[in-house]
Amino acid sequence: MATASSRSLQLGARRCCAAAASTTKAFSTPSSTRFTQATRPATIVSTATTAPTTVVRTRCFSSTSRHPAKDNAEQPKEDLEPWELEMLKREQQSEISRTFAQMMPPRADGQPENLNPRDRLAGERALAEMWQELDSAERTTPKSRDQFWNDDESDLEMVVKGVPEEDNPGYDMSSMAHARLDEIREQRNLARVIAWEMPLLAKFAKPFVPPGAEQPLRFRYTSYMGEFHPAEKKVVVEFCPADLGLMPVQQDKLRKLVGPRYNPEKDIVRMSCEKFEHQAQNKRYLGDLVNKLVVEAKDPTDTFEDVPLDTRHHKFKYKPKFPREWRMTEERKAELVALRAQSFQLDQKMTAEGTLIDGVQRLQEAHALNAPAEPAKVPEMVRLRR
Repeated sequence: MATASSRSLQLGARRCCAAAASTTKAFSTPSSTRFTQATRPATIVSTATTAPTTVVRTRCFSSTSRHPAKDNAEQPKEDLEPWELEMLKREQQSEISRTFAQMMPPRADGQPENLNPRDRLAGERALAEMWQELDSAERTTPKSRDQFWNDDESDLEMVVKGVPEEDNPGYDMSSMAHARLDEIREQRNLARVIAWEMPLLAKFAKPFVPPGAEQPLRFRYTSYMGEFHPAEKKVVVEFCPADLGLMPVQQDKLRKLVGPRYNPEKDIVRMSCEKFEHQAQNKRYLGDLVNKLVVEAKDPTDTFEDVPLDTRHHKFKYKPKFPREWRMTEERKAELVALRAQSFQLDQKMTAEGTLIDGVQRLQEAHALNAPAEPAKVPEMVRLRR
């Protein structure tokens, strides 16, 4: 008996799996007609002739959860009699038992095989667990935000690390949107600083005083408003050799020592340094370098007077100037007035003699000679009316 019971349970489980697979393929209908685990194959409850006939539609093996409100809307309980509600309750309680009994193989005489209560309870539990596993396995996992937005993204740095909506319903923005919000917050903070804190710095302002003879060096710095940049450490110094208090021979020697850093058009020496990490270090290096150049220029051992100044590194740009002879002076104005008066007198004399050529008249005569001749008119024969 135990062997027959276990064999019957195995056959019942195989039939149930085959029925679940066929049901999953066959019943691919809209959500209004899909089958769920909570209901089973259609069962018709018939009553007496005086009572209305109620058809209870049930469903099985679905990948979606049951919507109680929707099913209640399809089957309003207000229209059922108390005895009909009692029958519906008993029918739902005995669904698993009747379905398990129907899946059991019949005996030789055509009657369903009877199992002892223990084996029957074990089979019903296995059937219920199988329905639950099928229902959970057929449910599709929602696609996360990362998979949806980053399918075609080849650059890993541009992948948005988002949280799936089902895990965090309040998450509605990507990391790029949050970065944009942080940028806007920083801009607004700077705007508040400009509006409320910058005016307070006016009391620390000092009037500009141009540098005197004791400050011949002019340093230039570069700042990027608090942001790190490799060119921020660069320092440039400019000075004129004539402002260092040197003799003409010493100035010429200094110009020859600096080489291509000298601009012969402006008489300015320009040097820069960015070999150190901080601006103060580069400025100190340039200051020491200028001091060394001054010491070498004052050295009387060799004045470099026999060495010519090389300016091939500098390209002189020619700027055209207005000729001095074309300038309108008082003498030039008087000369032009005399020339115009002399020309007017000559025209008056030629007019009186009749030798003055009239350009307008000559043009009219030329046009008249070149104009095409008009064709001669030919008489035309006209029929007389009778």
